[in-house]
Amino acid sequence: MCSLAFFPPPLSPGKITLCETNNELVSTESCQKQDYGPLSLYFPRESLKPHSRTENSSKAAFLQHSETLWIRSATSWREAGLTGLLEEIVNSSTEAPKWLSVSSGCVLALLQRVSSLHGALFPHLKLSSENMIAEFSQVLNWSDCAVRAFAWHPHTEKFAVALLDDSIKIYNPKSATPPTLKHRLQRSVASVQWKPLCASALAVACQTCLLVWHVDPCSLSIRPSSGCAQVLSHPGHSPVTSIAWSPSGSLLVSASPVDTSMMVWDVAAESSVPLQRVGGGGVSFLSWSPDGSHVLAATPAPLFRVWETRMWTCERWPSLKGRCESGCWSPDGSRLLFTIQGEAVIYSLTFSDTTGTMKGSKAAAVVADLSETTFTTPAGDIIVGGEVQLLAWDPRGERLAVLLKGDSEAAARPAMIAVFKTRNDPIFELLPCGFIQGEPGAEPRLMQFSPNFPHGAMLTVCWSNGRITHVPFYFLSAGVPHLGLNGSPAMPQPEERLVDHGNSTLFTELCS
Repeated sequence: MCSLAFFPPPLSPGKITLCETNNELVSTESCQKQDYGPLSLYFPRESLKPHSRTENSSKAAFLQHSETLWIRSATSWREAGLTGLLEEIVNSSTEAPKWLSVSSGCVLALLQRVSSLHGALFPHLKLSSENMIAEFSQVLNWSDCAVRAFAWHPHTEKFAVALLDDSIKIYNPKSATPPTLKHRLQRSVASVQWKPLCASALAVACQTCLLVWHVDPCSLSIRPSSGCAQVLSHPGHSPVTSIAWSPSGSLLVSASPVDTSMMVWDVAAESSVPLQRVGGGGVSFLSWSPDGSHVLAATPAPLFRVWETRMWTCERWPSLKGRCESGCWSPDGSRLLFTIQGEAVIYSLTFSDTTGTMKGSKAAAVVADLSETTFTTPAGDIIVGGEVQLLAWDPRGERLAVLLKGDSEAAARPAMIAVFKTRNDPIFELLPCGFIQGEPGAEPRLMQFSPNFPHGAMLTVCWSNGRITHVPFYFLSAGVPHLGLNGSPAMPQPEERLVDHGNSTLFTELCS
């Protein structure tokens, strides 16, 4: 199988990736030359003040004296489940009946013994909530990132950005001033997702709950009231690290690494149904297939599940090396690409169109080898490859973006986005396209394809310096017979022509 050596080398220092045209990635020395598409945004980290732990502690101390034991107990049950309830009663022994305090202490001690054994099997349970979100977030280096989450709306040209200060801004080309969403429970945001077939609903995965904002797109308010947000919570289901809407928008699923149940929410009724399976230690990442037939549910352990949504049954897929890190579906839902922690490859599973079950062999196929490859550039050698943080497949199924983690402590091994040209029908193929690079010193942290770009595909990239840029890929669909995979609209020639790697097949299903 071929490797990243088939890719053109990374750009020279000082150049950034502007777009793809004529089957090549065009570079420029200044991002200010980008005069099309959504505007580039910039959120300097020093301008965003994260919430202080001291403030939270002071607030908790104040509430302890101003609220009754039963109100505090109800809050603890809602936020931390049975353990939180028992801890509140034990810590308030002067207010609670003696028999209740003593029995709560005995039950808590028993639970802690069981928890310590469980923690030995699943070390992630010993992490704090924030560290757990950082560990399982799809954002690379979530803790230090100015942009915590990003989501394009599936039908309109607006998007939501969650920032380090726990605010969410909504950008719409029709509005000069972006509304800002803030809520007292909106802390440590791990993911945001717009509801399909709806202009106003935005789901937010938070540290202690799930919020669903309902913001009137015609409203001129720049600071919607917290009353516009539904609060959805379930005991023991926090922190919430991943959420996914069904394509119809009728259901919302949420995941927490401490809860073995995947919660399926009916948001309108504010009710949920837990889908629980033994093993895995929790659920860390979710992805609903575009056709609505399947849901990928990754766990913190070396196994993941694929649920079919007609009868809500699942298939269990164990991994030998590590947990499922990321995954994405083909636009028709027939193929799932995923990566495993500790491995530098992309795997593929296929689904039949009629029965919704796996077809062919019972093992996943390796479709790309992303082992470290050394490129020689004018600035010296650069090592690209290794583990994958995030996968993103464009809505046409013709460009696949792969965020490679790199090594933050090694300048010669930066995080990098590798882009493949893809074909899913009649056979599956991967071809090298190139690497996406930003300003000097900036590394990619998060990416997502726009669902509404009419001229091919457009990838939005959130960078380590707080900038958000948009990289368009101009091409004609592979469905056009006389152009095929390599078709591209006429655009200005790039400054430097890259070596033609466009016809080198990285993977094809016929020879695998």
